[in-house]
Amino acid sequence: MLVSAEELRLDAVAVDYAIVAIFFVFVLGIGFLARRAVSTSLDFFLSGRSLPAWVTGLAFISANLGAIEIVGMSANGAQYGMATMHYFWIGAVPAMLFLGIVMMPFYYGSGVRSVPEFMLRRFGPGAHLVNAISFALAQVLIAGVNLFLLGSVVEVLLGWPLWLSVVVAAAIVLTYTFLGGLSAAIYNEVLQFFVIVAALLPLTLVGLHRVGGWGGLVDEVSASPGGAEQLSAWPGNALSGFGSDVLSVIGIVFGLGFVLSFGYWTTNFVEVQRAMATKNMSAARRTPIIGSFPKIFIPFIVVIPGMIAAVEVSELVQFKAEGTGSVDYNDALLLLIRDLLPNGLLGLALTGLLAAFMAGMAANVSSLNTVFSYDIWQTYIRKDRPDAYYLRVGRVVTVVGTVGAIGTAFVASGYANLMDYLQQLFSFFNAPLFATFILGMFWKRMTPTAGWVGLVAGTLSAVTVFVLSETGVLDLPGQGAAFLAAGVAFAVDIVLSVLVTLRTQPKPDSELRGLVYSLTPKEQRTEQPVGEDAVWWRRPTLLAGISFALIVVLNIVFA
Repeated sequence: MLVSAEELRLDAVAVDYAIVAIFFVFVLGIGFLARRAVSTSLDFFLSGRSLPAWVTGLAFISANLGAIEIVGMSANGAQYGMATMHYFWIGAVPAMLFLGIVMMPFYYGSGVRSVPEFMLRRFGPGAHLVNAISFALAQVLIAGVNLFLLGSVVEVLLGWPLWLSVVVAAAIVLTYTFLGGLSAAIYNEVLQFFVIVAALLPLTLVGLHRVGGWGGLVDEVSASPGGAEQLSAWPGNALSGFGSDVLSVIGIVFGLGFVLSFGYWTTNFVEVQRAMATKNMSAARRTPIIGSFPKIFIPFIVVIPGMIAAVEVSELVQFKAEGTGSVDYNDALLLLIRDLLPNGLLGLALTGLLAAFMAGMAANVSSLNTVFSYDIWQTYIRKDRPDAYYLRVGRVVTVVGTVGAIGTAFVASGYANLMDYLQQLFSFFNAPLFATFILGMFWKRMTPTAGWVGLVAGTLSAVTVFVLSETGVLDLPGQGAAFLAAGVAFAVDIVLSVLVTLRTQPKPDSELRGLVYSLTPKEQRTEQPVGEDAVWWRRPTLLAGISFALIVVLNIVFA
């Protein structure tokens, strides 16, 4: 953030602090209560695989409702307008539905404890180790984004130095995650989901009233820099960085909607872990599908406030018009809260922001401790130890990961739009993983050597595109560089995987059952629900169809 804490200091009073304090009491209380249910490593890392679908479904979406959604998407809304909706309706929901219908049966049915462990069974140690290390690194970096923003809010609220705010914020998340593991993270994510909605909905309504309703917002946005183009989702040239409408649509659909989106939602253990904590296959499949419904409507309380801030907050209006001043797009939401909300609602809004950042960071840390403990420490460093030993390792990694996030928080502080930074990270880590994963799931011939070679080459190609963009060789403003890097990483991974496969030895079919689509019996892929899960309104395919129809309608309405 460019803005100083003094300029952004919120006029909080006792009632605002009381609301925040009550929230922290509940958050820490959940951690202490969840600790009673933790007696094994499975309890700590996967909640004993005992949670209902509605809980994991809300946690699934809340785990993503951190810095990416709240500050990143409001910043995008301020900068690009309605094109930001693509991150939800193109870049999230279709992949979430695919995860629930097609991929969860392989994750849950195979009995693996993490996504890297699935890679170990499908490809062997090479791809597994590359995936586990890259995932661990990514989680520390992304946790730093959430922690930086969480610390920034504490800095604004209390006037503390940023470093002290970051440390205190990290200590709170660390406490409940250390005590209760995944269960504490998930139940807090459910609480945080409702707090976030309760905080952002009034801000959106007050903001719309301030600009004269939707019609007033349309008029003001049309007259602002960027013009009326910001009111249409398509073709989204400003977002994609392409001058051509056709290339922009291709970049958004392929780069964001296919490679980045499917790479994130279907292979990112942060999200998949929530579904794997459920009590049965039906609940696991419904988890991302249930999460897709709030995902469809969240942009209306995240993106719209960003658009309002860009035309209502004087400092942001100047920054957007001239590129000068002491604020940037990341400040959009806090500036709007400062200008619009009275005391009481101010405390609720701050609590919602804190809840969002804590949910995001806790999700990163809880998935990091699982992957590091199971996929790195237990697999390669200390095998065949008692279960209690790995439970202790998980808690130690929780502490170490939080300390690492404190360091990476200051890396995130250097970006004017944090979505640029996050999308770049996703192009490095998620796009090549998705290519390897999807090819290996549907092509039984793909070999273990091709698995790790494709991953490494795909990641390096994405980094190369990033370097070319940063040095000015490629001129792609907005998030076009991330979209291009994701597409290149995917293509390079696929091509090299095919070439290497043709020269190396595949695994026998007997070792691939339950891991490859064509070798897995239909009944194993579509476990028949029984009891309460058998009622028609709990069928995953029906719920997915309704969700998909909604995003088609919304894309048409806002085209």
